[in-house]
Amino acid sequence: MSINHIVTPLDSAVLDSKEHYVFYHKMVDFAFKELIVAVQRQKICNAVEVQLFKQYCDLLLYSIEAMRIKYMYDDEDNMKVDLTYSGFPNYLEFRYLFNDLELRDEYLGKLTPIDTLKEEFLNTLMRKKEPIKKSKLFQAASIVYYSSVKKEYIFNRFVQGKILSAPENSVADLLVSWSFYDVSHNRPFICFMYFNYDGNNVNDYKDDIYEVLKTVADRDMTLDMMAHTIDRRLPKVFPKLIKRIDLGPMHNVFAKDENKITHAILEAIGKKDIPLESYAISLRLDEVKSGSEFKEGGFFSKQTLQKWDAIFKQKYVFAPHRIIQLLYNKTPEIMNGLEKAPIEVAGLKIEKV
Repeated sequence: MSINHIVTPLDSAVLDSKEHYVFYHKMVDFAFKELIVAVQRQKICNAVEVQLFKQYCDLLLYSIEAMRIKYMYDDEDNMKVDLTYSGFPNYLEFRYLFNDLELRDEYLGKLTPIDTLKEEFLNTLMRKKEPIKKSKLFQAASIVYYSSVKKEYIFNRFVQGKILSAPENSVADLLVSWSFYDVSHNRPFICFMYFNYDGNNVNDYKDDIYEVLKTVADRDMTLDMMAHTIDRRLPKVFPKLIKRIDLGPMHNVFAKDENKITHAILEAIGKKDIPLESYAISLRLDEVKSGSEFKEGGFFSKQTLQKWDAIFKQKYVFAPHRIIQLLYNKTPEIMNGLEKAPIEVAGLKIEKV
Protein backbone atom coordinates (compact mmCIF):
# COMPACT_ATOMS: atom_id res chain seq x y z
CA MET A 1 0.00 0.00 0.00
CA SER A 2 1.32 3.44 -0.82
CA ILE A 3 0.12 6.96 -0.11
CA ASN A 4 -0.97 7.18 -3.75
CA HIS A 5 -3.45 4.37 -3.28
CA ILE A 6 -5.57 6.36 -0.81
CA VAL A 7 -8.18 8.25 -2.81
CA THR A 8 -8.86 11.80 -1.59
CA PRO A 9 -11.78 13.53 -3.35
CA LEU A 10 -12.85 16.89 -1.93
CA ASP A 11 -12.66 16.80 1.88
CA SER A 12 -12.76 13.05 2.50
CA ALA A 13 -10.33 10.19 2.06
CA VAL A 14 -12.22 7.12 0.87
CA LEU A 15 -11.19 3.80 2.37
CA ASP A 16 -11.99 1.45 -0.51
CA SER A 17 -10.34 -1.86 0.34
CA LYS A 18 -10.06 -4.39 3.14
CA GLU A 19 -6.41 -3.40 3.57
CA HIS A 20 -7.31 0.27 4.05
CA TYR A 21 -9.88 -0.54 6.73
CA VAL A 22 -7.48 -2.82 8.60
CA PHE A 23 -4.64 -0.30 8.29
CA TYR A 24 -6.73 2.66 9.46
CA HIS A 25 -8.28 0.79 12.38
CA LYS A 26 -4.92 -0.52 13.62
CA MET A 27 -3.46 2.98 13.44
CA VAL A 28 -6.31 4.70 15.30
CA ASP A 29 -6.63 1.92 17.89
CA PHE A 30 -2.89 1.96 18.62
CA ALA A 31 -2.64 5.76 18.72
CA PHE A 32 -5.60 6.16 21.07
CA LYS A 33 -4.31 3.58 23.53
CA GLU A 34 -0.93 5.28 23.56
CA LEU A 35 -2.65 8.64 24.07
CA ILE A 36 -4.67 7.43 27.07
CA VAL A 37 -1.55 6.09 28.80
CA ALA A 38 0.38 9.28 28.06
CA VAL A 39 -2.39 11.58 29.36
CA GLN A 40 -2.40 9.63 32.62
CA ARG A 41 1.39 9.43 32.89
CA GLN A 42 1.84 13.14 32.24
CA LYS A 43 -0.92 14.01 34.73
CA ILE A 44 -2.69 16.16 32.13
CA CYS A 45 -5.92 14.92 33.74
CA ASN A 46 -6.54 13.65 37.27
CA ALA A 47 -7.35 9.97 37.92
CA VAL A 48 -11.15 10.35 37.64
CA GLU A 49 -10.89 12.45 34.47
CA VAL A 50 -8.54 9.88 32.92
CA GLN A 51 -11.11 7.12 33.55
CA LEU A 52 -13.82 9.20 31.91
CA PHE A 53 -11.46 10.17 29.07
CA LYS A 54 -10.77 6.48 28.47
CA GLN A 55 -14.49 5.63 28.39
CA TYR A 56 -15.19 8.23 25.71
CA CYS A 57 -12.17 7.06 23.70
CA ASP A 58 -13.41 3.47 23.99
CA LEU A 59 -16.74 4.53 22.47
CA LEU A 60 -14.87 6.10 19.55
CA LEU A 61 -12.75 2.98 19.02
CA TYR A 62 -15.80 0.72 19.27
CA SER A 63 -17.56 2.81 16.61
CA ILE A 64 -14.54 2.75 14.27
CA GLU A 65 -14.28 -1.03 14.66
CA ALA A 66 -18.00 -1.28 13.79
CA MET A 67 -17.29 0.77 10.65
CA ARG A 68 -14.48 -1.62 9.73
CA ILE A 69 -16.83 -4.61 9.99
CA LYS A 70 -19.61 -2.81 8.13
CA TYR A 71 -17.53 -1.80 5.11
CA MET A 72 -15.02 -4.64 4.97
CA TYR A 73 -16.50 -6.36 1.91
CA ASP A 74 -18.96 -3.71 0.73
CA ASP A 75 -18.46 -2.89 -2.97
CA GLU A 76 -21.15 -0.21 -3.07
CA ASP A 77 -20.20 2.12 -0.22
CA ASN A 78 -16.89 3.19 1.25
CA MET A 79 -16.05 4.69 4.61
CA LYS A 80 -14.86 8.30 4.51
CA VAL A 81 -12.20 9.86 6.72
CA ASP A 82 -12.37 13.63 7.15
CA LEU A 83 -9.35 15.46 5.78
CA THR A 84 -9.79 18.96 7.19
CA TYR A 85 -7.97 19.27 10.52
CA SER A 86 -9.42 15.98 11.73
CA GLY A 87 -8.15 12.56 10.62
CA PHE A 88 -11.27 11.00 12.18
CA PRO A 89 -14.11 9.31 10.30
CA ASN A 90 -16.54 11.79 8.82
CA TYR A 91 -19.30 12.54 11.33
CA LEU A 92 -21.93 11.11 8.97
CA GLU A 93 -20.32 7.68 9.36
CA PHE A 94 -21.35 7.68 13.02
CA ARG A 95 -24.89 8.67 12.02
CA TYR A 96 -25.00 5.86 9.47
CA LEU A 97 -24.04 3.36 12.18
CA PHE A 98 -26.69 4.65 14.53
CA ASN A 99 -29.36 4.65 11.84
CA ASP A 100 -28.42 1.12 10.71
CA LEU A 101 -28.75 -0.26 14.21
CA GLU A 102 -32.15 1.39 14.66
CA LEU A 103 -33.30 -1.05 11.95
CA ARG A 104 -31.26 -4.04 13.18
CA ASP A 105 -34.14 -6.55 13.28
CA GLU A 106 -35.38 -5.56 9.82
CA TYR A 107 -31.92 -6.01 8.27
CA LEU A 108 -31.24 -9.31 10.06
CA GLY A 109 -34.54 -10.67 8.74
CA LYS A 110 -33.38 -10.03 5.16
CA LEU A 111 -29.96 -11.68 5.52
CA THR A 112 -29.17 -15.29 4.69
CA PRO A 113 -29.49 -17.49 7.83
CA ILE A 114 -26.15 -18.21 9.50
CA ASP A 115 -26.43 -22.02 9.17
CA THR A 116 -27.19 -21.73 5.45
CA LEU A 117 -24.21 -19.43 4.94
CA LYS A 118 -21.91 -21.77 6.89
CA GLU A 119 -23.01 -24.70 4.73
CA GLU A 120 -22.34 -22.70 1.56
CA PHE A 121 -18.86 -21.69 2.83
CA LEU A 122 -17.92 -25.27 3.70
CA ASN A 123 -19.22 -26.55 0.36
CA THR A 124 -17.24 -23.93 -1.56
CA LEU A 125 -14.00 -24.38 0.39
CA MET A 126 -13.98 -28.14 1.03
CA ARG A 127 -15.78 -29.65 -1.95
CA LYS A 128 -15.33 -27.14 -4.77
CA LYS A 129 -11.91 -25.98 -3.53
CA GLU A 130 -12.79 -22.41 -4.55
CA PRO A 131 -12.37 -19.09 -2.73
CA ILE A 132 -15.46 -17.51 -1.14
CA LYS A 133 -17.06 -14.85 -3.34
CA LYS A 134 -16.77 -11.31 -2.05
CA SER A 135 -20.56 -10.92 -2.03
CA LYS A 136 -20.80 -13.88 0.35
CA LEU A 137 -18.09 -12.46 2.58
CA PHE A 138 -20.05 -9.21 2.72
CA GLN A 139 -23.15 -11.17 3.81
CA ALA A 140 -21.11 -12.78 6.60
CA ALA A 141 -19.67 -9.41 7.66
CA SER A 142 -23.19 -7.94 7.67
CA ILE A 143 -24.41 -10.72 9.96
CA VAL A 144 -21.54 -10.04 12.38
CA TYR A 145 -22.22 -6.30 12.17
CA TYR A 146 -25.96 -6.41 12.79
CA SER A 147 -25.88 -9.19 15.37
CA SER A 148 -22.90 -8.06 17.48
CA VAL A 149 -22.65 -4.25 17.32
CA LYS A 150 -24.54 -2.49 20.14
CA LYS A 151 -26.26 0.80 19.35
CA GLU A 152 -25.74 2.08 22.89
CA TYR A 153 -21.95 1.91 22.43
CA ILE A 154 -21.86 4.00 19.24
CA PHE A 155 -20.34 7.44 19.68
CA ASN A 156 -23.25 9.77 19.00
CA ARG A 157 -23.08 13.52 18.33
CA PHE A 158 -23.59 14.11 22.06
CA VAL A 159 -22.67 11.62 24.81
CA GLN A 160 -23.74 12.39 28.36
CA GLY A 161 -21.75 11.18 31.38
CA LYS A 162 -23.16 10.70 34.88
CA ILE A 163 -22.91 13.14 37.77
CA LEU A 164 -20.21 11.97 40.20
CA SER A 165 -18.70 13.10 43.46
CA ALA A 166 -15.65 15.21 42.64
CA PRO A 167 -12.21 13.90 43.66
CA GLU A 168 -10.86 14.96 47.04
CA ASN A 169 -9.51 18.54 47.19
CA SER A 170 -11.42 19.61 44.07
CA VAL A 171 -12.78 23.15 43.68
CA ALA A 172 -16.38 21.86 43.98
CA ASP A 173 -18.37 18.92 45.31
CA LEU A 174 -19.66 17.40 42.08
CA LEU A 175 -18.34 16.49 38.63
CA VAL A 176 -20.20 15.88 35.39
CA SER A 177 -18.67 14.98 32.03
CA TRP A 178 -19.92 14.92 28.48
CA SER A 179 -18.52 14.55 24.99
CA PHE A 180 -19.61 15.78 21.61
CA TYR A 181 -18.57 15.39 18.00
CA ASP A 182 -18.31 18.87 16.55
CA VAL A 183 -19.65 18.72 13.00
CA SER A 184 -17.77 21.83 11.78
CA HIS A 185 -14.37 20.52 12.92
CA ASN A 186 -15.27 16.83 12.60
CA ARG A 187 -13.47 16.07 15.84
CA PRO A 188 -14.51 14.79 19.28
CA PHE A 189 -14.40 17.06 22.33
CA ILE A 190 -14.51 15.87 25.96
CA CYS A 191 -15.72 18.18 28.73
CA PHE A 192 -15.63 18.16 32.55
CA MET A 193 -17.56 20.52 34.80
CA TYR A 194 -16.96 20.82 38.56
CA PHE A 195 -19.90 22.39 40.33
CA ASN A 196 -21.82 22.84 43.57
CA TYR A 197 -25.55 22.25 43.84
CA ASP A 198 -28.04 24.39 45.76
CA GLY A 199 -30.34 21.62 46.96
CA ASN A 200 -30.54 18.35 48.87
CA ASN A 201 -30.20 15.76 46.12
CA VAL A 202 -28.63 16.58 42.75
CA ASN A 203 -30.41 13.61 41.17
CA ASP A 204 -33.67 15.56 41.52
CA TYR A 205 -32.17 18.14 39.16
CA LYS A 206 -30.07 15.94 36.89
CA ASP A 207 -32.53 15.92 33.98
CA ASP A 208 -32.39 19.72 33.89
CA ILE A 209 -28.58 19.63 33.95
CA TYR A 210 -28.40 17.04 31.18
CA GLU A 211 -30.88 18.91 29.00
CA VAL A 212 -28.99 22.21 29.30
CA LEU A 213 -25.63 20.58 28.55
CA LYS A 214 -27.07 18.87 25.48
CA THR A 215 -28.67 22.10 24.30
CA VAL A 216 -25.94 24.69 24.89
CA ALA A 217 -22.66 22.76 25.32
CA ASP A 218 -22.73 20.42 22.33
CA ARG A 219 -20.43 22.33 19.97
CA ASP A 220 -17.12 24.19 19.90
CA MET A 221 -17.46 27.75 21.20
CA THR A 222 -15.43 30.03 23.44
CA LEU A 223 -15.24 28.31 26.79
CA ASP A 224 -16.25 31.35 28.84
CA MET A 225 -19.38 31.70 26.71
CA MET A 226 -20.21 28.03 27.32
CA ALA A 227 -19.62 28.47 31.06
CA HIS A 228 -21.71 31.65 31.24
CA THR A 229 -24.63 30.07 29.36
CA ILE A 230 -24.65 26.93 31.54
CA ASP A 231 -24.46 29.07 34.67
CA ARG A 232 -27.37 31.30 33.62
CA ARG A 233 -29.59 28.42 32.44
CA LEU A 234 -29.18 26.38 35.66
CA PRO A 235 -30.04 28.55 38.71
CA LYS A 236 -29.40 25.70 41.19
CA VAL A 237 -25.97 24.86 39.74
CA PHE A 238 -22.84 26.84 40.63
CA PRO A 239 -20.11 25.89 38.10
CA LYS A 240 -16.60 26.40 39.48
CA LEU A 241 -14.34 24.87 36.84
CA ILE A 242 -14.94 23.72 33.26
CA LYS A 243 -12.34 21.83 31.24
CA ARG A 244 -12.63 20.99 27.55
CA ILE A 245 -10.32 18.67 25.63
CA ASP A 246 -10.12 19.12 21.87
CA LEU A 247 -9.07 15.66 20.72
CA GLY A 248 -7.19 16.16 17.48
CA PRO A 249 -6.33 16.61 14.76
CA MET A 250 -4.82 13.18 14.18
CA HIS A 251 -1.88 13.80 11.89
CA ASN A 252 -1.35 10.80 9.62
CA VAL A 253 -1.45 9.66 6.02
CA PHE A 254 -5.25 9.94 5.99
CA ALA A 255 -5.28 13.65 6.95
CA LYS A 256 -4.57 15.96 4.04
CA ASP A 257 -5.16 19.37 5.66
CA GLU A 258 -2.89 22.43 5.60
CA ASN A 259 -1.86 22.00 9.23
CA LYS A 260 1.92 22.38 9.44
CA ILE A 261 2.36 19.21 11.49
CA THR A 262 0.26 17.17 9.06
CA HIS A 263 2.13 18.67 6.11
CA ALA A 264 5.53 17.83 7.64
CA ILE A 265 4.49 14.20 8.23
CA LEU A 266 2.96 13.79 4.76
CA GLU A 267 6.02 15.29 3.10
CA ALA A 268 8.32 12.93 4.99
CA ILE A 269 6.12 9.92 4.17
CA GLY A 270 6.14 10.93 0.50
CA LYS A 271 9.96 11.05 0.56
CA LYS A 272 10.03 7.69 2.41
CA ASP A 273 11.93 9.29 5.27
CA ILE A 274 9.38 7.86 7.70
CA PRO A 275 7.02 4.87 7.35
CA LEU A 276 3.43 5.10 6.09
CA GLU A 277 2.01 4.38 9.55
CA SER A 278 3.70 7.41 11.16
CA TYR A 279 1.39 9.57 13.24
CA ALA A 280 1.09 12.38 15.75
CA ILE A 281 -1.88 13.63 17.77
CA SER A 282 -2.54 17.22 18.76
CA LEU A 283 -4.52 17.84 21.94
CA ARG A 284 -5.75 21.16 23.31
CA LEU A 285 -6.98 21.55 26.88
CA ASP A 286 -8.88 24.74 27.75
CA GLU A 287 -9.91 25.59 31.32
CA VAL A 288 -11.97 28.37 32.82
CA LYS A 289 -12.39 28.94 36.57
CA SER A 290 -14.81 30.98 38.60
CA GLY A 291 -12.94 33.77 40.36
CA SER A 292 -15.91 35.05 42.38
CA GLU A 293 -19.71 35.29 42.43
CA PHE A 294 -22.26 38.06 42.02
CA LYS A 295 -26.03 38.29 42.28
CA GLU A 296 -28.29 39.47 39.48
CA GLY A 297 -32.04 40.12 39.25
CA GLY A 298 -34.82 41.60 41.35
CA PHE A 299 -35.55 41.05 45.04
CA PHE A 300 -37.69 37.96 44.40
CA SER A 301 -35.68 36.57 41.47
CA LYS A 302 -32.03 36.99 42.41
CA GLN A 303 -29.66 34.47 40.83
CA THR A 304 -26.08 33.79 41.90
CA LEU A 305 -23.77 33.85 38.88
CA GLN A 306 -20.04 33.31 38.42
CA LYS A 307 -17.38 35.80 37.41
CA TRP A 308 -15.12 33.82 35.12
CA ASP A 309 -11.35 34.22 34.98
CA ALA A 310 -9.44 34.30 31.69
CA ILE A 311 -9.36 31.03 29.75
CA PHE A 312 -6.24 28.98 30.40
CA LYS A 313 -5.18 27.28 27.15
CA GLN A 314 -2.73 24.39 26.90
CA LYS A 315 -1.53 22.69 23.71
CA TYR A 316 0.13 19.27 23.55
CA VAL A 317 1.54 17.05 20.82
CA PHE A 318 1.97 13.28 21.20
CA ALA A 319 4.23 11.46 18.75
CA PRO A 320 6.89 8.72 18.46
CA HIS A 321 10.51 9.78 18.94
CA ARG A 322 11.35 9.87 15.20
CA ILE A 323 8.35 12.08 14.49
CA ILE A 324 9.24 14.44 17.35
CA GLN A 325 12.71 14.89 15.81
CA LEU A 326 11.10 15.58 12.44
CA LEU A 327 8.70 18.15 13.90
CA TYR A 328 11.43 19.99 15.80
CA ASN A 329 13.28 20.21 12.50
CA LYS A 330 10.29 21.22 10.34
CA THR A 331 7.98 23.10 12.76
CA PRO A 332 10.14 24.44 15.62
CA GLU A 333 7.81 27.40 16.27
CA ILE A 334 4.91 25.03 17.02
CA MET A 335 7.00 22.70 19.17
CA ASN A 336 8.39 25.60 21.23
CA GLY A 337 4.89 26.98 21.82
CA LEU A 338 3.51 23.84 23.48
CA GLU A 339 2.59 23.60 27.16
CA LYS A 340 5.44 21.10 27.54
CA ALA A 341 7.88 19.43 25.19
CA PRO A 342 6.25 16.97 22.74
CA ILE A 343 5.23 13.85 24.63
CA GLU A 344 6.76 10.66 23.33
CA VAL A 345 4.53 7.67 22.58
CA ALA A 346 5.37 4.37 20.95
CA GLY A 347 5.71 4.02 17.20
CA LEU A 348 3.49 1.70 15.20
CA LYS A 349 4.61 -1.00 12.77
CA ILE A 350 2.12 -2.42 10.28
CA GLU A 351 2.96 -5.03 7.69
CA LYS A 352 1.96 -3.51 4.34
CA VAL A 353 0.38 -5.64 1.65
